[in-house]
Amino acid sequence: MIVPLFPGIPGFPELMIMLLMSLLYFVVPILIIVAVYNYLDGKRAYDERITELEQRVAELEDRQS
Repeated sequence: MIVPLFPGIPGFPELMIMLLMSLLYFVVPILIIVAVYNYLDGKRAYDERITELEQRVAELEDRQS
């Protein structure tokens, strides 16, 4: 009996399982982190605050003139 020196090459089902596991371990957490960041960034409402500050600056400049 001849014992192979290295195991066989993974077949299609094994490759699909490896791909699925890599998606679960890498892609899904990254998507969750991006979604949480965008959610928290949207709650801060930077655009509204900047618009209010620009209006306030314009009012103060009008008073000075």
